[in-house]
Amino acid sequence: MSDTATTTTGRAPSVYVPSSEALATVLAPGERPARPNALSASLTFGWRALLKIKHVPEQLFDVTAFPIIMVLMFTYLFGGALADSPRAYLQFFLPGIMVTSVVMITMYTGVGLNNDIEKGVFDRFRTLPVWRPAALVGMIFGDVLRYILAAVVILGVGLALGFRPEGGLAGVVAGIALLVVFSFAFSWVWTFFGLVLRSEKSVMGVSMMVLFPLTFLSNVFVEPATMPGWLQAFVKVNPVTHLVASVRAAMAGSTDATNTMWLLLWSAGFVVVFGTLTMRRYNRR
Repeated sequence: MSDTATTTTGRAPSVYVPSSEALATVLAPGERPARPNALSASLTFGWRALLKIKHVPEQLFDVTAFPIIMVLMFTYLFGGALADSPRAYLQFFLPGIMVTSVVMITMYTGVGLNNDIEKGVFDRFRTLPVWRPAALVGMIFGDVLRYILAAVVILGVGLALGFRPEGGLAGVVAGIALLVVFSFAFSWVWTFFGLVLRSEKSVMGVSMMVLFPLTFLSNVFVEPATMPGWLQAFVKVNPVTHLVASVRAAMAGSTDATNTMWLLLWSAGFVVVFGTLTMRRYNRR
Protein backbone atom coordinates (compact mmCIF):
# COMPACT_ATOMS: atom_id res chain seq x y z
CA MET A 1 0.00 0.00 0.00
CA SER A 2 2.76 2.38 0.91
CA ASP A 3 4.67 1.51 -2.26
CA THR A 4 1.61 2.35 -4.36
CA ALA A 5 1.15 5.63 -2.57
CA THR A 6 4.71 6.55 -3.14
CA THR A 7 4.43 5.87 -6.87
CA THR A 8 1.19 7.81 -7.37
CA THR A 9 2.47 10.83 -5.54
CA GLY A 10 5.34 11.11 -8.00
CA ARG A 11 8.07 10.64 -5.47
CA ALA A 12 10.86 8.30 -6.54
CA PRO A 13 11.15 5.19 -4.39
CA SER A 14 14.28 4.93 -2.30
CA VAL A 15 16.99 2.73 -3.80
CA TYR A 16 19.70 1.06 -1.76
CA VAL A 17 23.16 1.80 -3.11
CA PRO A 18 25.85 -0.36 -1.53
CA SER A 19 29.12 1.25 -0.55
CA SER A 20 32.37 0.46 -2.31
CA GLU A 21 33.50 -1.46 0.77
CA ALA A 22 30.39 -3.65 0.61
CA LEU A 23 30.90 -4.27 -3.12
CA ALA A 24 34.51 -5.27 -2.53
CA THR A 25 33.40 -7.68 0.16
CA VAL A 26 30.81 -9.29 -2.14
CA LEU A 27 32.89 -9.40 -5.33
CA ALA A 28 36.25 -10.25 -3.79
CA PRO A 29 35.79 -11.85 -0.37
CA GLY A 30 39.43 -13.03 -0.32
CA GLU A 31 42.72 -11.56 -1.35
CA ARG A 32 43.11 -10.85 -5.05
CA PRO A 33 45.49 -13.36 -6.69
CA ALA A 34 48.94 -12.12 -7.56
CA ARG A 35 49.60 -11.04 -11.12
CA PRO A 36 51.22 -13.92 -13.07
CA ASN A 37 54.87 -13.48 -13.97
CA ALA A 38 56.12 -13.43 -17.54
CA LEU A 39 57.06 -17.11 -17.65
CA SER A 40 53.79 -18.30 -16.13
CA ALA A 41 51.71 -16.20 -18.52
CA SER A 42 53.74 -17.36 -21.54
CA LEU A 43 53.39 -21.02 -20.57
CA THR A 44 49.63 -20.55 -20.15
CA PHE A 45 49.33 -19.21 -23.69
CA GLY A 46 51.58 -22.05 -24.84
CA TRP A 47 49.12 -24.49 -23.30
CA ARG A 48 46.37 -22.75 -25.25
CA ALA A 49 48.27 -23.49 -28.46
CA LEU A 50 48.44 -27.17 -27.51
CA LEU A 51 44.72 -27.26 -26.74
CA LYS A 52 44.03 -25.95 -30.24
CA ILE A 53 45.85 -29.01 -31.59
CA LYS A 54 43.79 -31.25 -29.31
CA HIS A 55 40.52 -29.86 -30.66
CA VAL A 56 41.72 -29.69 -34.28
CA PRO A 57 44.13 -32.65 -34.68
CA GLU A 58 44.29 -32.05 -38.43
CA GLN A 59 46.81 -29.32 -37.61
CA LEU A 60 49.37 -32.07 -37.03
CA PHE A 61 49.30 -33.08 -40.70
CA ASP A 62 52.16 -30.70 -41.50
CA VAL A 63 54.38 -32.22 -38.79
CA THR A 64 53.57 -35.88 -39.47
CA ALA A 65 52.52 -36.71 -43.03
CA PHE A 66 54.42 -33.88 -44.72
CA PRO A 67 57.86 -34.83 -43.29
CA ILE A 68 57.31 -38.51 -44.16
CA ILE A 69 56.47 -37.59 -47.75
CA MET A 70 59.56 -35.37 -47.99
CA VAL A 71 61.92 -38.08 -46.72
CA LEU A 72 60.55 -40.84 -48.96
CA MET A 73 60.27 -38.69 -52.06
CA PHE A 74 63.73 -37.13 -52.05
CA THR A 75 65.57 -40.19 -50.76
CA TYR A 76 64.39 -42.40 -53.61
CA LEU A 77 64.32 -39.58 -56.17
CA PHE A 78 67.92 -38.44 -55.70
CA GLY A 79 69.50 -41.36 -53.86
CA GLY A 80 70.41 -43.45 -56.89
CA ALA A 81 71.61 -40.46 -58.91
CA LEU A 82 73.68 -38.67 -56.27
CA ALA A 83 75.05 -41.61 -54.32
CA ASP A 84 75.68 -45.33 -54.66
CA SER A 85 72.25 -46.14 -53.24
CA PRO A 86 69.30 -44.44 -51.50
CA ARG A 87 70.56 -45.77 -48.16
CA ALA A 88 74.02 -44.26 -48.67
CA TYR A 89 72.48 -40.94 -49.69
CA LEU A 90 70.24 -41.03 -46.62
CA GLN A 91 73.28 -40.72 -44.32
CA PHE A 92 74.04 -37.35 -45.90
CA PHE A 93 70.51 -36.27 -46.69
CA LEU A 94 68.43 -36.95 -43.58
CA PRO A 95 69.79 -34.12 -41.35
CA GLY A 96 69.22 -31.73 -44.24
CA ILE A 97 65.63 -32.77 -44.94
CA MET A 98 64.92 -32.64 -41.21
CA VAL A 99 66.05 -29.01 -41.22
CA THR A 100 64.06 -28.23 -44.37
CA SER A 101 60.82 -29.72 -43.03
CA VAL A 102 61.00 -28.04 -39.63
CA VAL A 103 62.07 -24.64 -40.98
CA MET A 104 59.16 -24.71 -43.42
CA ILE A 105 56.76 -25.47 -40.58
CA THR A 106 57.78 -22.25 -38.81
CA MET A 107 55.70 -20.20 -41.24
CA TYR A 108 52.50 -21.51 -39.63
CA THR A 109 53.32 -19.39 -36.58
CA GLY A 110 52.61 -16.28 -38.63
CA VAL A 111 49.60 -17.85 -40.31
CA GLY A 112 48.03 -18.80 -36.98
CA LEU A 113 48.73 -15.37 -35.50
CA ASN A 114 47.15 -13.61 -38.46
CA ASN A 115 44.09 -15.84 -38.14
CA ASP A 116 43.72 -15.03 -34.43
CA ILE A 117 44.04 -11.32 -35.15
CA GLU A 118 41.37 -11.44 -37.84
CA LYS A 119 39.00 -13.15 -35.38
CA GLY A 120 39.65 -10.51 -32.72
CA VAL A 121 41.22 -12.96 -30.28
CA PHE A 122 44.37 -10.92 -29.71
CA ASP A 123 42.37 -7.79 -29.00
CA ARG A 124 40.97 -9.62 -25.99
CA PHE A 125 44.40 -10.83 -24.91
CA ARG A 126 45.72 -7.26 -24.94
CA THR A 127 43.21 -6.28 -22.24
CA LEU A 128 44.39 -8.95 -19.80
CA PRO A 129 46.56 -7.90 -16.84
CA VAL A 130 49.53 -10.03 -17.92
CA TRP A 131 52.94 -9.46 -19.44
CA ARG A 132 52.20 -7.89 -22.82
CA PRO A 133 54.30 -10.20 -25.05
CA ALA A 134 53.04 -13.36 -23.26
CA ALA A 135 50.48 -14.17 -25.95
CA LEU A 136 53.10 -14.04 -28.70
CA VAL A 137 55.84 -15.85 -26.78
CA GLY A 138 53.41 -18.50 -25.58
CA MET A 139 52.20 -19.13 -29.10
CA ILE A 140 55.78 -19.81 -30.21
CA PHE A 141 56.38 -22.01 -27.14
CA GLY A 142 53.45 -24.12 -28.29
CA ASP A 143 54.90 -24.37 -31.77
CA VAL A 144 58.20 -25.66 -30.37
CA LEU A 145 56.44 -28.94 -29.61
CA ARG A 146 55.45 -29.14 -33.27
CA TYR A 147 59.08 -28.69 -34.30
CA ILE A 148 60.24 -31.46 -31.96
CA LEU A 149 57.47 -33.78 -33.14
CA ALA A 150 58.35 -33.20 -36.80
CA ALA A 151 62.04 -33.86 -36.13
CA VAL A 152 61.24 -37.08 -34.24
CA VAL A 153 58.94 -38.29 -37.04
CA ILE A 154 61.64 -37.69 -39.66
CA LEU A 155 64.24 -39.41 -37.50
CA GLY A 156 61.95 -42.41 -37.05
CA VAL A 157 61.39 -42.73 -40.78
CA GLY A 158 65.10 -42.35 -41.41
CA LEU A 159 65.99 -45.08 -38.92
CA ALA A 160 63.45 -47.38 -40.57
CA LEU A 161 65.07 -46.71 -43.97
CA GLY A 162 68.60 -47.34 -42.72
CA PHE A 163 69.88 -44.04 -41.33
CA ARG A 164 72.47 -44.65 -38.60
CA PRO A 165 73.76 -41.53 -36.78
CA GLU A 166 77.36 -42.05 -35.69
CA GLY A 167 76.88 -39.61 -32.82
CA GLY A 168 74.36 -41.88 -31.16
CA LEU A 169 71.56 -40.59 -28.96
CA ALA A 170 73.62 -37.66 -27.64
CA GLY A 171 74.42 -36.49 -31.16
CA VAL A 172 70.79 -36.76 -32.25
CA VAL A 173 69.57 -34.80 -29.22
CA ALA A 174 72.21 -32.12 -29.80
CA GLY A 175 71.28 -31.83 -33.47
CA ILE A 176 67.56 -31.52 -32.73
CA ALA A 177 68.30 -28.97 -29.99
CA LEU A 178 70.20 -26.77 -32.45
CA LEU A 179 67.33 -27.09 -34.91
CA VAL A 180 64.73 -26.10 -32.30
CA VAL A 181 66.78 -23.09 -31.17
CA PHE A 182 67.04 -21.78 -34.72
CA SER A 183 63.36 -22.51 -35.48
CA PHE A 184 62.23 -20.67 -32.34
CA ALA A 185 64.26 -17.64 -33.39
CA PHE A 186 63.17 -17.85 -37.03
CA SER A 187 59.51 -17.98 -35.98
CA TRP A 188 59.75 -14.33 -34.96
CA VAL A 189 60.17 -13.45 -38.63
CA TRP A 190 56.75 -14.92 -39.44
CA THR A 191 55.24 -13.44 -36.29
CA PHE A 192 56.14 -10.01 -37.62
CA PHE A 193 54.67 -10.78 -41.04
CA GLY A 194 51.56 -12.17 -39.35
CA LEU A 195 51.03 -8.75 -37.75
CA VAL A 196 51.85 -6.69 -40.84
CA LEU A 197 50.07 -8.57 -43.62
CA ARG A 198 46.31 -8.55 -43.97
CA SER A 199 45.41 -12.18 -44.63
CA GLU A 200 46.57 -15.75 -44.07
CA LYS A 201 47.15 -16.21 -47.80
CA SER A 202 49.44 -13.20 -47.89
CA VAL A 203 51.49 -14.54 -44.98
CA MET A 204 51.79 -17.95 -46.62
CA GLY A 205 52.70 -16.46 -49.99
CA VAL A 206 55.48 -14.28 -48.58
CA SER A 207 56.72 -17.19 -46.46
CA MET A 208 57.07 -19.45 -49.47
CA MET A 209 58.94 -16.77 -51.40
CA VAL A 210 61.49 -16.61 -48.59
CA LEU A 211 61.63 -20.28 -47.58
CA PHE A 212 62.10 -21.91 -50.96
CA PRO A 213 65.34 -20.08 -51.84
CA LEU A 214 66.69 -20.53 -48.30
CA THR A 215 66.05 -24.26 -48.13
CA PHE A 216 66.74 -25.36 -51.71
CA LEU A 217 69.72 -23.05 -52.38
CA SER A 218 71.71 -24.59 -49.54
CA ASN A 219 73.68 -27.71 -48.68
CA VAL A 220 70.58 -29.78 -47.95
CA PHE A 221 70.67 -31.93 -51.10
CA VAL A 222 74.27 -31.68 -52.37
CA GLU A 223 77.62 -30.31 -51.30
CA PRO A 224 78.13 -26.64 -52.27
CA ALA A 225 81.42 -27.54 -53.96
CA THR A 226 79.46 -28.93 -56.92
CA MET A 227 77.67 -25.60 -57.52
CA PRO A 228 78.68 -22.64 -59.71
CA GLY A 229 80.80 -20.00 -58.00
CA TRP A 230 78.09 -17.33 -57.93
CA LEU A 231 75.67 -19.75 -56.27
CA GLN A 232 78.26 -20.89 -53.76
CA ALA A 233 78.62 -17.28 -52.63
CA PHE A 234 74.95 -17.23 -51.61
CA VAL A 235 74.95 -20.74 -50.17
CA LYS A 236 77.90 -20.00 -47.89
CA VAL A 237 76.12 -17.09 -46.19
CA ASN A 238 72.72 -18.80 -46.10
CA PRO A 239 71.65 -19.37 -42.45
CA VAL A 240 70.06 -22.70 -43.43
CA THR A 241 73.49 -23.85 -44.67
CA HIS A 242 75.02 -23.11 -41.26
CA LEU A 243 72.15 -24.92 -39.56
CA VAL A 244 72.39 -28.03 -41.75
CA ALA A 245 76.16 -28.23 -41.32
CA SER A 246 75.83 -27.93 -37.54
CA VAL A 247 73.10 -30.57 -37.31
CA ARG A 248 75.04 -32.95 -39.59
CA ALA A 249 78.16 -32.58 -37.49
CA ALA A 250 76.28 -33.20 -34.24
CA MET A 251 74.57 -36.33 -35.56
CA ALA A 252 77.91 -37.57 -36.92
CA GLY A 253 79.42 -37.32 -33.46
CA SER A 254 81.61 -34.27 -34.10
CA THR A 255 81.31 -30.49 -33.87
CA ASP A 256 81.47 -27.71 -36.42
CA ALA A 257 82.43 -24.71 -34.32
CA THR A 258 82.37 -22.17 -37.15
CA ASN A 259 78.95 -23.05 -38.49
CA THR A 260 77.51 -23.43 -34.98
CA MET A 261 78.79 -19.96 -34.10
CA TRP A 262 77.15 -18.49 -37.19
CA LEU A 263 73.96 -20.42 -36.43
CA LEU A 264 73.74 -18.94 -32.93
CA LEU A 265 74.51 -15.45 -34.26
CA TRP A 266 71.76 -15.75 -36.87
CA SER A 267 69.34 -16.98 -34.19
CA ALA A 268 70.17 -14.10 -31.85
CA GLY A 269 69.82 -11.64 -34.72
CA PHE A 270 66.36 -12.91 -35.68
CA VAL A 271 65.14 -12.60 -32.08
CA VAL A 272 66.62 -9.15 -31.53
CA VAL A 273 65.55 -7.62 -34.86
CA PHE A 274 62.21 -9.28 -35.57
CA GLY A 275 61.27 -9.71 -31.92
CA THR A 276 61.67 -5.95 -31.45
CA LEU A 277 59.78 -5.14 -34.65
CA THR A 278 57.02 -7.57 -33.69
CA MET A 279 56.50 -6.07 -30.23
CA ARG A 280 56.56 -2.53 -31.58
CA ARG A 281 53.92 -3.42 -34.16
CA TYR A 282 51.89 -5.40 -31.63
CA ASN A 283 51.80 -2.48 -29.16
CA ARG A 284 50.65 -0.06 -31.87
CA ARG A 285 47.70 -2.11 -33.07
